[in-house]
Amino acid sequence: MTAPVPARVWITRTQPGAGRTAERLRELGLTPVIAPLLAVEALAPPLPNLDRFAALVFTSPNGVDAYAALTARRDHLVLTVGDATADAAQGIGFTHIRSASGDLTALTRLIAAEPPAGPILAAVAETPVGDLSDAVRAAGGQALIETLSVYRTVPVTPPALPTVEAILIHSPRAARLVAALDRTTLAASLIACISPAAAAPLADLNLAIAVAEAPNEQSLLKSLQEALGNREQPV
Repeated sequence: MTAPVPARVWITRTQPGAGRTAERLRELGLTPVIAPLLAVEALAPPLPNLDRFAALVFTSPNGVDAYAALTARRDHLVLTVGDATADAAQGIGFTHIRSASGDLTALTRLIAAEPPAGPILAAVAETPVGDLSDAVRAAGGQALIETLSVYRTVPVTPPALPTVEAILIHSPRAARLVAALDRTTLAASLIACISPAAAAPLADLNLAIAVAEAPNEQSLLKSLQEALGNREQPV
């Protein structure tokens, strides 16, 4: 009997994260197809006086990488949205790191509950997912947060749209780009989303969608495996 062909999974996220995701998919016995719909462009804004800030906030590994290119200072307390971002911060030399281990909501709760002793500098995307200052105030916090745009993501068009059994969505912006694709490209594919926010742009398209229980890649890949397994069950 011929062995089943491993499911092909389209990774839509930016590099270098797409490469890390591909390795995890291979470990699970799946076939990764790297075709990012977004690319990262680092920005070079003038840095404020870093001595004014008691802490830094990073909401993605992309922000960590872009900030690292702007300054060699690594002595601040760092607050991160999740563990992957915390690992990225540790990888460039920060030692005092607190991870919210979740999404933007979890990060705002962390800041509100454990505010640093002074203003915060948030190194974020040019178009952030949400207003961190407003979210912290809504959570009951009083932290003073100044944002610094250190990178942007721009849409890119793959040379050809891959034929796959599943598509991974790591962000709402990637989901909006996927939603704009030809419906026949999507109809036969399971779409696994890292969070409800990432799934929202696809909600009205009548597609097979799996949403991770927690907003991290471990949970995303677990939901992908479970949904693929359910699809393979006889009806």
